[in-house]
Amino acid sequence: MSRNRKLLAAGAAVLVLAAGAGGIAYAVGGDSEEQATGPGADRAKAAALDAVGGGTVTSVEREDGDGTGVYEVEVQREDGSQVEVAIGDHNQSLGTEADDDTGTESEDGGPGDDD
Repeated sequence: MSRNRKLLAAGAAVLVLAAGAGGIAYAVGGDSEEQATGPGADRAKAAALDAVGGGTVTSVEREDGDGTGVYEVEVQREDGSQVEVAIGDHNQSLGTEADDDTGTESEDGGPGDDD
């Protein structure tokens, strides 16, 4: 095998390994917050807005298995505060919590509630 062919083969192998590592990194730690769409997501939005008394939906995500609901809906209230609403499989609210991304506040009596 000529030297050029060996270099070409080695370069191709490096590219394949790099692409594989990138794919694994994306699968493990990539964008897990993909927005849910469709009729189910629309019903979840309506249920979340009803549960918190209105506002603007900023995101709807399918639950990834580490929570209690089927959907996680983030709502920005009129006062600017953000809440996350867990919506169950029958479009019922399973609870809300302040969405401050620190995990320290809770509105439904869950962890972090100092009352």
